[in-house]
Amino acid sequence: MGDLKASRRDAVEVGEGAGFITTRAEDLLAWAQKYSLFMYPYVTACCGMEFMAVTGPRFDFSRFGSEAPRFSPRQSDLLWVVGTITQRQAPVLKRIYEQMAEPKWVLAFGTCAAVGGFYDNYACVPGIDKVIPCDVYVPGCPPRPEAVLDGLMLLQDKIQRGEHSPTTVTPRFDPARHPKLALHQLRRSRG
Repeated sequence: MGDLKASRRDAVEVGEGAGFITTRAEDLLAWAQKYSLFMYPYVTACCGMEFMAVTGPRFDFSRFGSEAPRFSPRQSDLLWVVGTITQRQAPVLKRIYEQMAEPKWVLAFGTCAAVGGFYDNYACVPGIDKVIPCDVYVPGCPPRPEAVLDGLMLLQDKIQRGEHSPTTVTPRFDPARHPKLALHQLRRSRG
């Protein structure tokens, strides 16, 4: 009896015969992460009302594993950026993103978070991807709850496949809107 147990253990360790493990550990971990997203809502504008509606009982957000929000970036792995980001809020958003532990994902909720919306002025950031990397963009002003749920399911699929957005972002700006910054960078490059 003891020899039979030893031969089975050796067969599984060496890889001979049929083992009982049918998946890789990475796949199992991705499946667990997909259904246990701890969200951190960064709500700044009118899309916050739609965000509250989506997280209510009517749309049953808990079936996706991201039911209870965390109000500390260190305890979350999904950053929901909801609404307009101004130039003054951009450093705060970046710091919150940097405080999150790996792996981390970002979802842009609404047109303002995705591309700046109809605010085409000096005070607003034209999309959060100018400040932090973004995994999923949910368009709309405000987005429909169905679109938000589709965006969350898209993010879950990306997590299952092991895809991530780039970890660094090169800040982009329009020199016409920021002439002092453009002049400062020009002086530094010559200098």
